[in-house]
Amino acid sequence: MKNLATALFFLGLLSCSPGKDSPETKPFFYVPANFPQPEYPVASNPVTQAGFDLGKRLFYDGILSRDSTIACGECHRQYFAFTHHLHDLSHGIENRIGLRNSLSLQNLAWEKHYMWDGAVTDLYQQPIVPIQHPDEMDDKLDNVVQKLRKTKGYPPLFKAAFGSEEITSDKMLKAITQFVLSLVSANSKYDKYVRKEGNVTLTTDELDGMKLFESKGCKTCHAGELFTDGSFRNNGLSKFERTKVVYVDGKPTLQVVVDYGRYFVTQLETDRYKFKVPTLRNIAESLPYMHDGRFTKLQEVLDYYDAGVQDTPNLDPLLKQGGRLGIPMTADEKRKIIAFLNTLTDTEFLQDKRFAEPDGFPVR
Repeated sequence: MKNLATALFFLGLLSCSPGKDSPETKPFFYVPANFPQPEYPVASNPVTQAGFDLGKRLFYDGILSRDSTIACGECHRQYFAFTHHLHDLSHGIENRIGLRNSLSLQNLAWEKHYMWDGAVTDLYQQPIVPIQHPDEMDDKLDNVVQKLRKTKGYPPLFKAAFGSEEITSDKMLKAITQFVLSLVSANSKYDKYVRKEGNVTLTTDELDGMKLFESKGCKTCHAGELFTDGSFRNNGLSKFERTKVVYVDGKPTLQVVVDYGRYFVTQLETDRYKFKVPTLRNIAESLPYMHDGRFTKLQEVLDYYDAGVQDTPNLDPLLKQGGRLGIPMTADEKRKIIAFLNTLTDTEFLQDKRFAEPDGFPVR
């Protein structure tokens, strides 16, 4: 019976066609017609109106941080595909600077690993990391729950979402998960073209760019309709290290920090300098680029892949072929590839009022 219920649940999701729904009438979570099945078990935490509303308020409330100044929405801003626009590295509490650029929040139900190094494998647990990280929100989960319990506004919201005013970390994480699960982006010009909706066509440059995107091998890593294969790869960036304040037992100390990427998680030498392949959806709006935000323009990114790739340890073999580093591209080819990448911008998603900071906020 459980398997039947799950199957019926996903059958209902598949019947939701994004091309037939306006942003206001779409279900909170749906599987776009050109997408594969989600990786996240959505049926285990189905998105409800009340759960979505609670999760959104928590997402935009600085109460999740130690001094109530930093919200999830600070580093993940909707208009920029839920990234920290023009911040090469994320900034957290007391203006502490992190080690990496903030990843975009979109289509998270289709991911197996989260964060640049894949340290988290369950979307439900993902919020714990920024809440407790000293460079981000610098609080403790239990303390956040205690603060929420002392407010007047949150207990009724928890009751509406979960049937009881009791506030627990489990309910809080489930609500945040429901909100971020709803951040489905699948209504770009490209999507409408491949789904044959509204007589949408691509220009000659865009079509040429799409062909080049495939023939140059970009689509090997940025694969499928999600434009990522979810893998971890070393793309030949020069080593990133800097002196920063590191908090050890709550005490600040200066240390030279080198970001080894996936190695921090697996401790495998073959994973040094490997980072998660990010999605290219809404890429024109989610600058800056790379795990350390070193590039601010798509032109710079393509110039790098053409002539800037370094022969670093564990370099992905795709970037070292025929005795040459990188991916050879002419100026005209780069222009056309960028034209294609611009078709991945989903303006409806970026401007969907359902995802914006709520009115009457905060609810203390």
